[in-house]
Order: sequence, then structure tokens, then C-alpha cells
Amino acid sequence: MTEKRKIIIDTDPGQDDAAAIFLAFGSPDEIDLLGITTVAGNVPLSYTSRNALILCELCNRPSVKVFAGADRPLKRPLVTAEHVHGKTGLDGPVLEEPKLELQKQHAVDFIIETLRNEPAGTVTLCTLGPLTNIATALTRAPDIAPRVRELVMMGGGFFEGGNITPAAEFNIYVDPEAAKIVFGAGIPMVMMPLDVTHQLLTRKDRVARMRAIGSPPAIAMVEMLEFFERFDVEKYGSDGGPLHDPTVIAYLLKPSLFSGRLCNVEIETGSELTAGMTVVDWWHVTDRKRNVQVMRHVDADGFFDLLIERFARI
Repeated sequence: MTEKRKIIIDTDPGQDDAAAIFLAFGSPDEIDLLGITTVAGNVPLSYTSRNALILCELCNRPSVKVFAGADRPLKRPLVTAEHVHGKTGLDGPVLEEPKLELQKQHAVDFIIETLRNEPAGTVTLCTLGPLTNIATALTRAPDIAPRVRELVMMGGGFFEGGNITPAAEFNIYVDPEAAKIVFGAGIPMVMMPLDVTHQLLTRKDRVARMRAIGSPPAIAMVEMLEFFERFDVEKYGSDGGPLHDPTVIAYLLKPSLFSGRLCNVEIETGSELTAGMTVVDWWHVTDRKRNVQVMRHVDADGFFDLLIERFARI
């Protein structure tokens, strides 16, 4: 058996964040989830933290620790996405208020402490939202950067453009200053941009397979997706909406599903038009350091097979 991957999930749940967390819960042989840290993004922090607790309860994972983090970006007012995710972030199913409680420790302190205490090069950061918590931790404790095994993130877009502005993807746009710090920290990084996630549509046949699992988490997920996808179906005219965040966990479980290349990626923070843009040097036209493995293609059927198989294990 391969060694379990120690991970921290930094997240702003969101229905697609829920799918990523469920995928981790369904993969206990491969993944050792050290904790979930929450950040303001899709919805404000009070909701993202509540949602993380709800997801742990729904999947009967009361031992998973949830830490609340940054409630606003480093330098900008918070932009949220209730128009996509609904008021709570998990609109769709009827969900009970959580009985589980947040940890008293702040998410940033948990991230710093964990990276200092675990052996260097063993902890992977999985980021599904704005990068505020990670940037704050790196700024406060620069010694942790070389201790990170890898940072696998959902964020950015290049060939597909943006989804919150013509140039920017939501997670990066919410806190571009934080993204700039993280992308410049010298950590091995893998980026799952919209170029990949827009290939992963929650088509009716795929959702039907999920519904057939019949478990409470699977049914809740289907109801979340049916709510969540309506926005993208309207926007892109597609059969189902793209499923963004589970790509991060799927990459850890089965990297062969994805292909891309090592590129220089810089974050635009100055321009009004392109704030939050991930400027990907795909063709290596500059001599800037290649700092991110940028994914471009995914085996969509293989991805959904993995997702559905793991959801059935929860």
C-alpha cells in the first residue's frame, strides 16, 4: 500500500468544495486529512465555516477538525458568489444546523503549527478558495514554505479566460495580493484552472449515477449540484455545470487523469481590467522562472468514474 498523503484542505464551501471534501472522505486509504481550514470566498466566513462542519456531520466524520480563518482578503473588500452558490453556499438540499463545533485555534495558526510539527516535505496544501489563509501563514512564518510538499490549487484560467471578470477566475480575483504571495513563495505548485474544470460537466447521466448510490451524502450532493449547475447551464448553455474543486483531490488520487506543463505564472494585481488574472507563460516566451505545473487537459470520464466510486464508499 502506498503511503497516505497528509493534507490540509483550505476551503470556502460552496457546492463544488463539498464534492472535493467528499472525495477526500471517500479515500481514507490514500488521504490523511489533518484538518480543514475555512476562508471567506463563495460566501462569508460564518457560512463557509458552518458548511465545513455540516459536511463533516453529513459524512459521519466528527473527528475531522475544522478551523476558521480569514474573514476578508488582505487588501480588498470581500467579493462573494451567492449568485452562484445561494445564500448559504450549500443551497439545494435541506441541511440541519451542525452540532459539531469549530476549533478554537485560528486556521492560520493551525497551518503554521502543522507545517512546523510534521516532517518537512510531508504535508500537501489543497486550496479550493481564495488564498488568504495560506498567504497570511507564509507572511507570518516564512520558514514553512520549504516544508510544504506541494500546493495543489483550484484557481485561475488562461485559455478559457475568467468566470468573474473576462480575465479573472473567482478564487484568484477575490484576493489577488494573497495569490501573488503564494505563487512567489517557491513552493511546488499544481494549478487546476478553468481550462480543466470546464471539461468536467455534471451531465444528467453522471448525476444519475451519483443519485443511484442512494446514501445521504450522495443524495445531498445531487441536490447541491442541481442547484449549483443552473447558473452555469444558463451561462454556458451546457448539459450540466463544470465541477471545479474536486479536481484538486482527484489529482492526488490519480494524477494520470490530468496533463499540462510547467510554466511561469504571474498574478496581476495592478490593473483594473485584469486584476486577478493568472498570466500563464504557456509558450515559454519569457525567461521568468517556471513556478507552476499548469494543467490543461483531463480525462473527464475517468474523473467521474473516480468521483462516483469514492462517493459510494462514504
